[in-house]
Amino acid sequence: MSNFALRLPDSLYAYAKKMAQEDNASLNQFIVMAVAEKVSALNTENFFKERALRGNRERFLEIMDRVPDVPAQTGDEIP
Repeated sequence: MSNFALRLPDSLYAYAKKMAQEDNASLNQFIVMAVAEKVSALNTENFFKERALRGNRERFLEIMDRVPDVPAQTGDEIP
């Protein structure tokens, strides 16, 4: 595990400390989880961007043509 000195504006520090207490976590745990969530979100975004580049519109339309043209089930309608 690594140590890292982090400088936070006083207002952000106070708010993060309050949120950590409300979450029954230490400030360190709270910040670690916040960084982990951000890293995960960015990785997910990159995954879908890369996946979208492999998409093929013609193939998509071919597959959609195989879907039966029937009314939506009750509760699944688009308003």
